[in-house]
Amino acid sequence: MSPEDLRGLCLSFNASVEDFPFNPETSVFKVLGKMFALSSLDGRPLTVNLKCDPDDAIRLRGEYPGLVVPGWHMNKRHWNTVTADGGLPDRVVRELIEDSYDLVVAGLPRAERLRLDRP
Repeated sequence: MSPEDLRGLCLSFNASVEDFPFNPETSVFKVLGKMFALSSLDGRPLTVNLKCDPDDAIRLRGEYPGLVVPGWHMNKRHWNTVTADGGLPDRVVRELIEDSYDLVVAGLPRAERLRLDRP
């Protein structure tokens, strides 16, 4: 996956935005103010921090050693760092990004979730 593909996918979700709260090099993708992905798009290798169900996080780390690791500078129980331009199929990276977005949306207050469903 290229940096452009990663950015495009993250911004394709309903109400998602890109922000730079830490520095100009670190893209933070949010939905209604809540982060679901964080990446230095210029980084080599290209990695992205993604929210993950704790049980799935452990399973993914075992299934993809070295490519999915505990979230760098994040709560390692709930976040993974995923190498997006390495040995993982793009399909898997897309699914992990979508899962991260869905987890964050599920944690939003009901009124905000309903707002996302409206056209």
